[in-house]
Amino acid sequence: MSHPNGTRAADLGPVTWRRPSGAQGGDSVEFAVLDDGQVAVRNARDPDGPVLVYTPAEISAFVDGARKGEFDDMVGPG
Repeated sequence: MSHPNGTRAADLGPVTWRRPSGAQGGDSVEFAVLDDGQVAVRNARDPDGPVLVYTPAEISAFVDGARKGEFDDMVGPG
């Protein structure tokens, strides 16, 4: 079953949401692998809100880029 972007998190059914280990409270995004292998992403501040849904290839490209530091300019010194 494919889920379009904007689907409400509550409408995905039972999924396990994960957040980065360094996340503080609602200051993060959360990820869930769906039954069809896609990955849903939601804002932790709005857990019942809309999600963005990505293919495994899209998530893989993002993670690869993050590992290479391609997005380091988007965050302050940490």
